[in-house]
Amino acid sequence: QVQLVESGGGLVQAGGSLRLSCAASGSISQYRTVGWYRQAPGQQRELVAVVSNNGYTEYTDSVKGRFTISRDNAKNTVSLQMNSLKPEDTAVYYCNAIRFAPYTITLWGQGTQVTVSS
Repeated sequence: QVQLVESGGGLVQAGGSLRLSCAASGSISQYRTVGWYRQAPGQQRELVAVVSNNGYTEYTDSVKGRFTISRDNAKNTVSLQMNSLKPEDTAVYYCNAIRFAPYTITLWGQGTQVTVSS
């Protein structure tokens, strides 16, 4: 089974940038959507950004214009460029991949901490 490993988290001041990367142990080309979710303490996990195989992207409203998601099926990677970071972006960020055929498979990484100081 394909495994996802995130990297790139850390501590940054408000207004700064980070780039998260997710490396898959196998091919992600058959996963229709890949993306990033986040979970802040005491809150539910929420979608940050996803990208489908046809290039369609979706972002949660709070990160539109600041975050950019990309996928590279040849390298089996998913990246999230985060600019103009805010303290409310502080959370554990999880990589996610979903395929629907021949049956549904949902993959999660172990998470990477992003902390934005004010």
